[in-house]
Amino acid sequence: MKSKSQVQVVFVVTLVALDVAMAGLAYLLAYWMRLSIPWPEPSQGMGPVTTYWGIIVSHIVSVFVVFSFSGLYHLTRSFARVEEFLKIFVFSTVATLMGVALDSLLFKNSPAELDFSRGMILYGWALTILFITLGRVVHGQIRARLRRRGWGRDRVLVVGTGDVGRMIFQKIQSNPGLGYKVVGLVSVDGQSHAPPLAPVLGQARDLARLSDEHEVDEVIIGLPEATQPEILPLISECERGKVTIKVYPDVFQIMASQVSIGDLGGLPLLTVRDIALRGWRRTVKRTMDLVGGAFLLVVLSPLMVLMAILIKLDSRGPVFYAQERMGLDARPFRMLKFRSMRTDAEAGGPGWTVKDDPRVTRLGRVIRRINVDELPQLVNVLFGEMSLVGPRPERPVYVDQFRRSIPRYMDRHWEKAGLTGWAQANGLRGDTSISERTKYDLWYIENWSLVLDIKILIRTVFNLFRSGNAY
Repeated sequence: MKSKSQVQVVFVVTLVALDVAMAGLAYLLAYWMRLSIPWPEPSQGMGPVTTYWGIIVSHIVSVFVVFSFSGLYHLTRSFARVEEFLKIFVFSTVATLMGVALDSLLFKNSPAELDFSRGMILYGWALTILFITLGRVVHGQIRARLRRRGWGRDRVLVVGTGDVGRMIFQKIQSNPGLGYKVVGLVSVDGQSHAPPLAPVLGQARDLARLSDEHEVDEVIIGLPEATQPEILPLISECERGKVTIKVYPDVFQIMASQVSIGDLGGLPLLTVRDIALRGWRRTVKRTMDLVGGAFLLVVLSPLMVLMAILIKLDSRGPVFYAQERMGLDARPFRMLKFRSMRTDAEAGGPGWTVKDDPRVTRLGRVIRRINVDELPQLVNVLFGEMSLVGPRPERPVYVDQFRRSIPRYMDRHWEKAGLTGWAQANGLRGDTSISERTKYDLWYIENWSLVLDIKILIRTVFNLFRSGNAY
């Protein structure tokens, strides 16, 4: 088995080679397309493909240089496809313009200048984006498979045996493609709350020794509520060895991910709580909700009709279930769902849904697992009561409980409730920590962008059939 550094070098070198090959292939195909497609005008005077080798090479060099300086060869364990595609789009555009500039300098008055047409540039640009994106998707899948088999796997020690420590452990266990192996957990308060298969190796004061003994590559400190004087000694212990240190952020760090500096009559102030979704952004988001909601409702209507028929055949009672939830500005609204429980499910009062809930019908278990029960909420989206993306709404009885125990819980209601959200896209669904969900919701509200909404929707689609918390 190769060492981790050797594996990383192999991954980077093969990615560079793949990008170069895709960029070259894109311009070769662009040449043939320019010959075959008479747009914007019929090609005239184009020589053989060998005439254009210099232009193709300059494009390849431009792609390599621009991608290198933009950090696209800095491989991380976890990455988002949407952000990577946007980077490829932007930097491929820059590389194409850079290539055209090089061609103008290097090949002026050469045969290649005769018909280096706008059509060829346009085809080459579009195909470069397409081919490099596809190549990187395949490369990422191969990297994930190799890491599952142990290639370049990092040994991780998690500090903290509470809820966050368990969540970090479970996240690593459920994503073997990240290439991490948890060697154990470290207790801080002397108490062990570790999940199964995660041994508690010792106390935080022994962190340096434990890192050496277990050949740890990375330490993740999962103590979001710890104070700075408590965190700094742990970091100091880790720094004695050559290990990477990562700290799970607390509420303030998440809230202050984008800090702006202002003043009050000359007195400097840090703005750590701001709402990103204001003014024209609200109009953009509402337009996206109307267009996206109407489109999904039309496309998914055959499935929804089928679900309605199956629900009627499976158990007695109505097809839809309207439940009061809290939305924008904490105003109540009736949220629609396909009925997945017996009609007498709440005869004894409201109850939190848990795994293997006996109140759920046979069909209900299936439609909850694949989230089909949420589809009628597209009607709520069209009526403006909900958005496609936003914090998931809770029932008033639970909101009243959570607001007393969870800091800033009511700030979730600054925005419309969503069909899906940032917390759900990151696996926090069903019977999971409300405190952690709130942190994700607040981060979303204060960092909203249209790209982030698209990213969440794409993640939700990919997570539909692999969610383990959809009770």
